[in-house]
Amino acid sequence: MSPYTLSMLMSSLAVGTITTLSSYHWFLAWMGLEINTLAIIPLMTKMHHPRATESATKYFLTQATASALILFSTIMNAWMTGEWTIVNMNHDTSTTILTIALAIKLGVAPFHLWLPDVLQGLNMMTCLILSTWQKLAPMALLILTSHQLNTNLLIMMALMSMIVGGWGGLNQTQMRKIMAYSSLAHLGWMVMIVPFAPNLALLNLLVYIILTSSMFMTLMALNSTSMNKLSTSWLKTPTLAAFTMIVLMALGGLPPTSGFLPKWLILQEMTKQHLNMLSVTMAMSALLSLFFYLRLSYTISMTSPPHISNSNLNWREKNNLQTIPVMIMLSMMMMPMTPALLVMN
Repeated sequence: MSPYTLSMLMSSLAVGTITTLSSYHWFLAWMGLEINTLAIIPLMTKMHHPRATESATKYFLTQATASALILFSTIMNAWMTGEWTIVNMNHDTSTTILTIALAIKLGVAPFHLWLPDVLQGLNMMTCLILSTWQKLAPMALLILTSHQLNTNLLIMMALMSMIVGGWGGLNQTQMRKIMAYSSLAHLGWMVMIVPFAPNLALLNLLVYIILTSSMFMTLMALNSTSMNKLSTSWLKTPTLAAFTMIVLMALGGLPPTSGFLPKWLILQEMTKQHLNMLSVTMAMSALLSLFFYLRLSYTISMTSPPHISNSNLNWREKNNLQTIPVMIMLSMMMMPMTPALLVMN
């Protein structure tokens, strides 16, 4: 792809997200979401492979459906109440349709089936954009309208996302599908806390973006798309493989990594709301995700190829690794900084 085309598409992605984040009117927010969708589709199809075309088609159809539902719900709300502003969604049917539309946009269960298949057909950089940047605009709309959405519906979808994200990743061997189910489980934690403490949902989103970016960057550096390829990473770059294990533990939410911080604060807030059984279920569902992160760590550190391959194995492969140490340090250091963050809050 031409650098000029790529820069134009990346600029369009930024403009679409910023338009949605800064809008006060529903039509402008919808327009930003549309710019986002149309800008990423050429990035998805740049590989000229049938799987990439299939992924782009699935993504376009699901996002178009979600956008149509958002437009329908906002028009219905304007018709009933005469209000187009984002913070004034007062009609019950409109808010229910909007909740479902934003769940489709984000890939929250039970509207998650497109996410693993779409990610599996893309290259790692596009997967990174789809898993991080593309979540910002819908999550911002979810947080802005959180005080008006159906709380029971959000809790049901969030709990289903955590369980499906944990169960779905257990049987996967492809790294992109594992990261898709990991994204689904993390989205469940974010959506769960949105009705009770939107600021914690923002913190969880920040930590999720840092950890997911770190993981995709290390996978790109190791050139690993499956667990079999990941098992040779210790031979190529031992230091990076060791740091990859730390990022995996952070994704699983083990202390003292950054991934434990939002889970701890979310469970604390849920118990303050006297939702004890729900908190226990959330903690148990996190163990499912932790299992496949531990399995990946085991694959990296304790397995090696059974014989020397006939192909040329890159020894101490040179990669562009300048940004990876920064992301990995953020993956490790936010948890020790928690007391300072709580005092500032």
